[in-house]
Amino acid sequence: MMDSQVDTQPASEQAHAVGGLFEALADPTRRRVVELLGTRPARAGELAAATGMSAPAMSKHLRHLLRAGLVTDERLAADARVRMFRLRPQSVVAMQAWLDQLQAHWDAQLRSFLQHVERKARP
Repeated sequence: MMDSQVDTQPASEQAHAVGGLFEALADPTRRRVVELLGTRPARAGELAAATGMSAPAMSKHLRHLLRAGLVTDERLAADARVRMFRLRPQSVVAMQAWLDQLQAHWDAQLRSFLQHVERKARP
């Protein structure tokens, strides 16, 4: 394998790290919650209402997103019972970096294949 191809191969460690992110986003409700939190922070009740879910069901989805590192929560100083959920931009950046690395790998593979085909086509 050529050195340039080695550098563009997806790192298994990075792939493993984003695996939890993709697993969390496999559920359409959680994807919708991430979309909503991408616009502004929200309370669990607001997210439940926006998605038409019960509070316990939303709580389960938020736990998945928290464990995956896609969102963070903080308790409000005015009322410690209220938790505000926010999208963690770092998790999206990590996913994008992994996808960029994967794209670079396949771009290199396709360039190599194209060069091979062009060499074979020459008389």
